[in-house]
Amino acid sequence: MKFSIIATALIFGGCLSAQALTPDEEIAQKVPQARAILEAWKKGEPTDINRTLHIIYWTPSDRQPADQYRERLTRCMTHIQRFYAAEMTRLGFGGQTINLDFDQDKLLKIHLVKAPQPYAQYQPGDGNKIRQECLPVLKKAGIDADKETIVIFCNMSNWDPTQQRMTQNSPYYAGGTHRGGTAWQVDSPLLDPVYLDKKQPMLHDGQYGHISVGKYNSIFVGGVAHELGHALGLPHNCERADERAALGIALMGGGNRTYGRELRGEGAGSFLTLASGLRLASHPMFTGSIKGMQLAGNSNLTNLKIIPGNQSFTMTGKVELAPGSPPVHAILAYTDPNGGSNYDATTATAIPDANGHFSLNCTDLRNGHPASLRLIVLYANGDATSHVGTFSPYTYFYSVGRDGQPELSDIDLTLLFDPCCQAIRKADHQGVTEALQAVAQSQNPKAAEIAKRLLRQAPLHPSPDQVAPTITSIAIGDATPTTAEVGYGKPTYNRLPARDPLLRAGDHIFTSGIYAHAPAKHTYQLGGHWKKLTGSCGLAQHADGSVVFIIKADGQQLWSSGHAKTGQIHRFNLDVTGKQNLEFIVDDNNDSTRSDWGLWLDPTLSR
Repeated sequence: MKFSIIATALIFGGCLSAQALTPDEEIAQKVPQARAILEAWKKGEPTDINRTLHIIYWTPSDRQPADQYRERLTRCMTHIQRFYAAEMTRLGFGGQTINLDFDQDKLLKIHLVKAPQPYAQYQPGDGNKIRQECLPVLKKAGIDADKETIVIFCNMSNWDPTQQRMTQNSPYYAGGTHRGGTAWQVDSPLLDPVYLDKKQPMLHDGQYGHISVGKYNSIFVGGVAHELGHALGLPHNCERADERAALGIALMGGGNRTYGRELRGEGAGSFLTLASGLRLASHPMFTGSIKGMQLAGNSNLTNLKIIPGNQSFTMTGKVELAPGSPPVHAILAYTDPNGGSNYDATTATAIPDANGHFSLNCTDLRNGHPASLRLIVLYANGDATSHVGTFSPYTYFYSVGRDGQPELSDIDLTLLFDPCCQAIRKADHQGVTEALQAVAQSQNPKAAEIAKRLLRQAPLHPSPDQVAPTITSIAIGDATPTTAEVGYGKPTYNRLPARDPLLRAGDHIFTSGIYAHAPAKHTYQLGGHWKKLTGSCGLAQHADGSVVFIIKADGQQLWSSGHAKTGQIHRFNLDVTGKQNLEFIVDDNNDSTRSDWGLWLDPTLSR
């Protein structure tokens, strides 16, 4: 069988990016710098010949494996192996790729797992259940699935050759890091890269409709390559316009459906972005080195500055490496419009210089959309996880106008508080105070107001019914409650009880408020002295729970948000004339209280 090596025939070119570099010029400039860091790190270390990809074929108890599964999957995985090798070669990293294990008959070594239950007992969401059923077979073969990268082909497709109709009912997802991962795939009698160049015959797929057998394999062989990327630690990202013009569609974006389509003359195929290549270039399976594989990268990004450009922006900063940490060989930026499951996140890359300085030029911003900027630090041992998580300190929020110009004020404000957040992470209380004092003197009025609140050790005002009549408006976060109860942690005002204290919700930062993790209740005495209650509420930016916000006065409900989810901001403007008692309630919505970080945002009483 003669295999095509995808992407080797692609010709560099296309439009210039805002960096005035074509994709191949960007590679020529940055990859040698990254390689020098990587090669210095692993120099003299032994290779790890055992870091191979382990393949499992799982089939329900009432099904036999699909025809010629070993032959087909051998062709499939070697095709993908060659794709990764060709792309890593194009990117300047040599032929680094996945390692496969073959039997003496030159076919892929596949661990066959017969499930204890029939087909009808499994659903697409049963990936973990299926994985658990595979563990005994892997253990018997001497494989610890928690420390390796594994691919599970699930025999869960349904092919009717008479009707030429295909459906699948399989887990089809993946996740992992440089230390290990799992990809769940779906097998079928038609899964075979030999069909990639075929425009006939046509078939009907239950998800993708009337398609050729070639397009079916672009989708599903491409899907194997895409999900394998996740198991290796690659996140979603799409291509920039200059990359699309020169190379096609990013594998970790929409490239899971365009793999090999150039063989049918239906457009450019799939490729690896430089961001994906830089991540794989330090993966132990690709490098052949396990030096420091278990070490957690440890660094801080300091002196961060955001510089607006023409329909773009640049983030500059410095990497400060902690003692004992693996070196940093790259910084990645993901500019991600809201929604889209990160498939539409474009990338920028930077290699730190000898002093740790870097510059990321972010282009291809989506007009008229709120978005996030995520900075990821890549370490030479493969770690790209140490700065990723619920409270990632290097995630920033911005929006883009209809004219394509970025609105970066929230990033500016966040960066002013970075020294404070770093001091919090280090439990440096004096450093926190000094950092806040500096922000309180800044020329940014909103930042100064937030910093002054964070510096206060006690409420600014007594109970609202005790506030002097000459004061016509108060932020409730500055007042003393009668009672306060929260479902997690301690009652906290004008900040979050987290290493990032800013009150951030719905992609905005608020100046005052009440932390109210469900179930929560805060009461205030009004004494009939106030007329208006205004403000907003929502879940903290990092939270993925769901709650109901309720406001009562004198025992009667005045307002309810209804079902509130992350990203939503609910506003209220209420008449409280003559009211004596005010209650802020956050209900858990009759589901789990996990991640129910409710926030009352800029709630204000006025006379």
